[in-house]
Amino acid sequence: MTTGDLVNIHPTELKFPFELKKQSSCSLQISNKTSTQVVAFKVKTTNPRKYCVRPNTGVVLPGDSCNVTVTMQAQKEAPLDMQCKDKFLVQSVIVSDATTSKDVIAEMFNKEPGRVIEDFKLRVVYIPANPPSPVPEGSEEGNSPRTDFPASQFDDHVSYYELVSRTLEETNEKSSEAWSMIHKLTEEKACAVQQSQKLRQELEMLRRESSKKQSGGGHSLVLMLLVGLLGCVIGYILNVRT
Repeated sequence: MTTGDLVNIHPTELKFPFELKKQSSCSLQISNKTSTQVVAFKVKTTNPRKYCVRPNTGVVLPGDSCNVTVTMQAQKEAPLDMQCKDKFLVQSVIVSDATTSKDVIAEMFNKEPGRVIEDFKLRVVYIPANPPSPVPEGSEEGNSPRTDFPASQFDDHVSYYELVSRTLEETNEKSSEAWSMIHKLTEEKACAVQQSQKLRQELEMLRRESSKKQSGGGHSLVLMLLVGLLGCVIGYILNVRT
């Protein structure tokens, strides 16, 4: 435990069970030592992209404590000799009784005359993440429950739930897209049917007009043939008379 005039910090090191491509978390407890003062805190790190701190700011009432969860993002490579150079800084300062967590801002932790700021530096330590040994069937009865679960086990459950939730969301999105595509195809099919019916009507009209034109052309041809034949007969009669 690291202690000051305002707060106690526990633990003094942030120990993360390290396993490649898996998140890992550990807890940090900030306790207000005073009996009458409200204390605000802020948690900083030298590598903010690598860690997620919730909450990273807040207030602690007199005699009370606050638990902070620090989550390390999944790492693709293991550091040399499992040594980590990352550091965390916990700052604390006395604030007014009416201050809430939403009121905490960075300017509160600027060192100014008359303002006491306590700084606590915490280093990061990686520990091997041992996978749980398989439990034979029937061996659970009569055994006392384990209380030293590694943090990686809880991370696995959280990742599983997140994966299921993400899968359900993706399924709903795909289902919505499928229904939208079906509706679009149905509209296109109805439009195609209407166009087909319209084309059939136009084709039928063209056929009728063509039939009328062909019928009219046939009568003219017959008439011309009759006129020609009549001319031939008349010419033949005149030739005979002469």
